[in-house]
Amino acid sequence: MSERIVYESHSHTPLCMHADGMPTEYAAVAFDRGLRGLIVTCHNPMPDGFSARVRMREDQFDEYVDLVESTRQEWDGRIDVRLGLEADYFEGYEQYVENQLQTADFHFVLGSVHPQIEEFRQKFWDADGREVQRTYFRMLAQSAETGLFDSISHPDLIKNFTAEQWDPQEIMPTICDALDRIAATGVAMELNTSGVLKTISEMNPFPDMLREMRQRNIPITLGSDAHTPLRVADGYEHAMKLLQQCGYQTVNYFLHRERQEIAIQAALESLVSQVPSDA
Repeated sequence: MSERIVYESHSHTPLCMHADGMPTEYAAVAFDRGLRGLIVTCHNPMPDGFSARVRMREDQFDEYVDLVESTRQEWDGRIDVRLGLEADYFEGYEQYVENQLQTADFHFVLGSVHPQIEEFRQKFWDADGREVQRTYFRMLAQSAETGLFDSISHPDLIKNFTAEQWDPQEIMPTICDALDRIAATGVAMELNTSGVLKTISEMNPFPDMLREMRQRNIPITLGSDAHTPLRVADGYEHAMKLLQQCGYQTVNYFLHRERQEIAIQAALESLVSQVPSDA
């Protein structure tokens, strides 16, 4: 087998209340898939009941950090388990998130805009789905401009909640404006393989958006958004071949909040074939 060089950069724990399996089970799948490491990125706590049904509570934060640390120790020498976080971007909560990120030694922080949560819907939803889409992409750019995040996750997620009004070419000028702003920050963006399981069955983001990202030299991180162990590195081979088709030659992961770059071809050669699963 080739040298292990690939990380799973987006995975969850039961603390978010919508994922199954402990991190050690995710690490076991990472080992079987030939990965070098697993970065655990569960949904961050937020104050005042913000989107409380899909994230750990504030009083569970230390439990989360300890859970990842115990898994790191258990798998030391086999799988490199690191502490990460998927942190929501929502205007008005920037200082809270900034303070939170200083409380633990995070290796990787994903920034997310979740248009499906109640807070987003109450503030931004509109009968005109395309206006909601424009708002979403503007918020992606704003999230990058905060400087809080290493990579912006599943960056066309809005299409799955406004599918009947999703027209990629119609929204592309707004997307390109957002990408110009994101490129100026140096923040990476994620190719999220879980998109194939959603309403519009394609990875997030869609290929034309990936090509626009490549034209702006926006670095790519890769994540399966695993909420069950069997989804660790799910679709990675297809994702990396898609990246090559869109002009990318490298993919990235973060350690100590610093970007690490690896060649896609070497990454592909290092993976162990995935066992077919409908997980």
